[in-house]
Amino acid sequence: MTGLDHLWREFRENGSKIAKDKLLVEYAYLVKFIVNRLAVNLPASVDRNDLVSSGVIGLIKAVESFEPERGFKFETFAGHKIRGAILDELRALDWVPRSVRQKSRELQRVYARLENRLGRIPYDDEVCKELGISLAEYEAMLSDVTPTTIISLEEAMPDRGTDAKELKIIDSIEDPGSDNPLKELGFNEVKDILKETIANLPEKEKLVVALYHYEELTLKEIGVVLDITESRVSQIHSKAILKLRAKLLQRINA
Repeated sequence: MTGLDHLWREFRENGSKIAKDKLLVEYAYLVKFIVNRLAVNLPASVDRNDLVSSGVIGLIKAVESFEPERGFKFETFAGHKIRGAILDELRALDWVPRSVRQKSRELQRVYARLENRLGRIPYDDEVCKELGISLAEYEAMLSDVTPTTIISLEEAMPDRGTDAKELKIIDSIEDPGSDNPLKELGFNEVKDILKETIANLPEKEKLVVALYHYEELTLKEIGVVLDITESRVSQIHSKAILKLRAKLLQRINA
């Protein structure tokens, strides 16, 4: 039995506060890693210390509620709890300007409208024509809406104590005034929609989504891999996420 196994046993079987505190110290690096990864694209006005505090709360909840018999690695389980707590803090701060949210929703509606009309994901020039703007203006718009898309695609986690699955996906900073499409669609349907949509994305968008959300590279690291600027990676990521969100919206309104 490893030292960590011993701590988990002490905490679960005896409720040892000492064991719990040691587990929190052992896994504190997860909070730092997740905060650093998420904060890289946030404005300076967002205090990282606030995010760390929220992340620690998520870690505490993860340690207290972890059930190894459900088959998940603690690091995976804790990562979701920590990210969820940080996202809750960001939502509470409401740091994304209303004008940026409006641009994001406008792009989302245009993607949905064009896909419904064309029967496929629209090309950039088609989006520009629909919006009545130039490619340069479109790319600037994508850069502007980055804060609404960069923290996203939270994977599914089982709801503790039930067999139901809870899916947190797509929306980085949820618009309090909008409906949550995940409440309207079932887990399997959402999963199928996302799988299909990601498969149909242009190769570069698909690659950026994979590298950021599954390989957990930062946008800067992805830029090095693809030999493009970090801002260009950000634009590509924003397009991909908005298209995924538009697909969910389209399915809800079908």
